[in-house]
Amino acid sequence: MPEEHDASTAPHRAAVLAGYRGDIASARALTLDPAPRVRAAAYGALARCDALDDATLRNALADDDPVVRRRAISLAVARPHIDVAGLLRDRDDTVVEHASWACGERAADAAIVAALSALAVEHDEPLVREAAVAALGAIGEPAGLAAILHACTDRATVRRRAVLALAPFDGPDVEQAIRTACTDRDWQVRQGAEDLASILGIDHDS
Repeated sequence: MPEEHDASTAPHRAAVLAGYRGDIASARALTLDPAPRVRAAAYGALARCDALDDATLRNALADDDPVVRRRAISLAVARPHIDVAGLLRDRDDTVVEHASWACGERAADAAIVAALSALAVEHDEPLVREAAVAALGAIGEPAGLAAILHACTDRATVRRRAVLALAPFDGPDVEQAIRTACTDRDWQVRQGAEDLASILGIDHDS
């Protein structure tokens, strides 16, 4: 069955090729295309050409479409002076998920840890809670531990992330959470907890 093409197929291809060909002018022009996936590809092309300036990247982070905002977050991760934490309050859950991941890839201040902790505990979307708790584990700040411990009692997909996020921490509460996870009904949670217990020298059979 032939692949279906929409009206953005040719511009999208042009945007991708512009990045490989070093065609900065075409890539920049395509950041104004009406199709979100074309704009997202165009911003990526500018980055590939080493021509994505901060102002243009900030425009991408404020784009009306979540497809573009997600791409912009990925492009902004390596630029710690570009704020992505503001997107932890985005109206689109997938953007919040991406922003949580990005925050976990950077040094984080107390406000970001607090925002991630709130997402890990309170957000309605499990994927966001997963991303937030993973970010808290990557950051490793003690202020995020309570949210990680709470996430150890969430649904299985979140518990899997939460157990691994305990790795940077220690103390009786952490050891007990790992021991409890070793008896979890989900085998992936158990496996992660057993591996972590072995690494940290925690006797989980007692």
